[in-house]
Amino acid sequence: MVESKAGGREYFIKLVSEAIDELPSNVLEKMSNVAVVVEDEPSPEQRKTLKIRKGETVFGLYEGIPQTERGSMYQGLPDKITIFRRPIEEVAGTENGIKRMVRTTVWHEVAHHFGMEEDEVREEERRRGF
Repeated sequence: MVESKAGGREYFIKLVSEAIDELPSNVLEKMSNVAVVVEDEPSPEQRKTLKIRKGETVFGLYEGIPQTERGSMYQGLPDKITIFRRPIEEVAGTENGIKRMVRTTVWHEVAHHFGMEEDEVREEERRRGF
């Protein structure tokens, strides 16, 4: 595993924060009622929900009600975007790879927050060259 430079978890959290800050301003302005957190790995409950088998990898997870499905009076609990540190570090291979993968994963999960389905997100990633 490639360990993130400058202290592991804290450095990784900094990369996630930077990736959020790099989102277009019109996206940041519209993000609402969503928390972004870093976990080392998916929890057993998340693995079960996602039907992740042993040996499969997931880099991020969006949990919540997409903005496209909220009514004008929506007041539910905050959505949650989780970025998983260890899988990204293990797969990325290099410091620049980690940065790139964090940026792509944050974008991917934010797209779900805005209502994009998995196939739409993947198509947009291909279009953007992620």
